[in-house]
Amino acid sequence: VGELAGTMAVATVNLRAVTSWVGITRIFAIVLSCIAFSLVASTGEFKTSYGTWCMFTWCFCFTVTLLVLVLELLEIYPKLPLSWDDFTSAFSMLAALMVFTTSVVFPSTFIGSSCSINCAQKAVATTASCLCFLAYAVEVGLTRAKPGDISSFLSTVPGLLKVFEAYVACLIFSLLDGYDGKAGLQWCVAVYSICFIITFLIIIFTIGRCLSYMPCPLEKMLVGYNALALMMYITATVLWPLYSFKGKIRPNPCDSNCLWNKQLGVTFLTIFNLIAYLVDLVYSTRMVFIRAP
Repeated sequence: VGELAGTMAVATVNLRAVTSWVGITRIFAIVLSCIAFSLVASTGEFKTSYGTWCMFTWCFCFTVTLLVLVLELLEIYPKLPLSWDDFTSAFSMLAALMVFTTSVVFPSTFIGSSCSINCAQKAVATTASCLCFLAYAVEVGLTRAKPGDISSFLSTVPGLLKVFEAYVACLIFSLLDGYDGKAGLQWCVAVYSICFIITFLIIIFTIGRCLSYMPCPLEKMLVGYNALALMMYITATVLWPLYSFKGKIRPNPCDSNCLWNKQLGVTFLTIFNLIAYLVDLVYSTRMVFIRAP
């Protein structure tokens, strides 16, 4: 009985996990994502690749956010072998990006001139998804590290940009097509792959508290990597549209599965990541070489 009482005494409830501003935004995100996937599931009109992606996004964000909330409420997270602040910062940024993409893809695919039935449910689901994105965006803003604070790397601007860069690279991979036999386009694919792998490893090692075991100065290594990734993306930004569109015109008709549209999407996403790596390099350089007094 004494051992049982001692065990029960250890179990505590941290009400701040649900009463703080961060906790409240997480509750909103849970409710809104639940509304979105419940309404779409009730229509049964999601059995396409885009619909499956939207349902996965809402269910994934709902499940992980609920798990985060429960772990913080019961104060179990300190026992986990990971950097909790880095994990929650990275997830909130990833969730914001995923829900934003879904909030654009779902209405453009399932609502509009092609909508004939269940339009009200789809419209409400889209609204809930947009509000869910705002909830995650607010959480990112609330948990972002203050200037000069680098105790949680993935909550800093360079850390959040790492998540953005990896996610945009995943979107690029989903659109890659028609690059076989063209050396210029194959180089671009190599750029996307190399930068994604390194950026993803940085995120995983940061969450797993493994970066401290690196034998070289970590901050300067990250600055060097950002400079290299920026130069590689500059070449991809030039070569991809050059080899993709030279001597070609947009076919008519050209739907979402059209090669021309896919290559145009890769072009814009490459520019987005180029800008992200540029901003990342600027912030990383300031953090390492320009110390605030």
